[in-house]
Amino acid sequence: MTSQLAFDNTSLAYPGRRGSDPELLVLDRISLSVSSGEFVVIIGRSGSGKTSLLNLAAGFQRPTSGAVLVDGQPITGPGAERAVVFQDDALYPWLNARDNVAFPLALKGVGQKERRQIANDLLNRVGLSDAGDRQIWELSGGMRQRVGIARALAANPRFLLLDEPLGALDALTRSKLQLFLLNIWQESKAGTLLITHSIDEALLLATRIVVLHPDPGRIGTILESGFGAEILAGADARRVRQSPLFRSMHDGLTTLIHETSPKELAA
Repeated sequence: MTSQLAFDNTSLAYPGRRGSDPELLVLDRISLSVSSGEFVVIIGRSGSGKTSLLNLAAGFQRPTSGAVLVDGQPITGPGAERAVVFQDDALYPWLNARDNVAFPLALKGVGQKERRQIANDLLNRVGLSDAGDRQIWELSGGMRQRVGIARALAANPRFLLLDEPLGALDALTRSKLQLFLLNIWQESKAGTLLITHSIDEALLLATRIVVLHPDPGRIGTILESGFGAEILAGADARRVRQSPLFRSMHDGLTTLIHETSPKELAA
């Protein structure tokens, strides 16, 4: 069954610092959808409202106007059909890796034996089959993010919401986990919404790239990208990055992100 996460003319504003101050418009009339099997990447400069957009999708905030919907139903708060992975792995340090993965299952009342089996299967799926009994502080940053993604998958979500999940990792680990994310997305078939500052990452992973312009955040350009599909079909990621098309799209996307708005020129 195909599911859809949709922003319908969605705006978000914060109150002014003082009662007499005007509202601060953070997102302006966003209309965008993410369907099952899509990998949509949001990219843009600081102030473009990327994380605010993801927070609306997660149900952590409500829009000031418009709506955010899953399969036509307005989102009123967090839900199991939408799993969130943050830049900070947000794991529970008092639980080992397996119990961290199993935690959402425990909340749903799944029995201990079943949730242990599911957690072991998920750890194996993310390449950590021997890490179940290890404490969180014993794991590298990349391993902790894999545990976080396994925990997100435990609820069998329809949508994965990823807020810079690789942003704090070193370059080599980040490159490896980009390919890992591609494989997880292909296996899960979940609609995926990723926030990133990395143009390289956006091009490698996305089926669609959404460029947000800042002050207030608004959709500037939407681009199709097929490099992830090439890699999943067997292409070498290093050669993909070195291809003339990749370099050309990288340069074009850089220009789109950093183009100056009339408002900025007038400032």
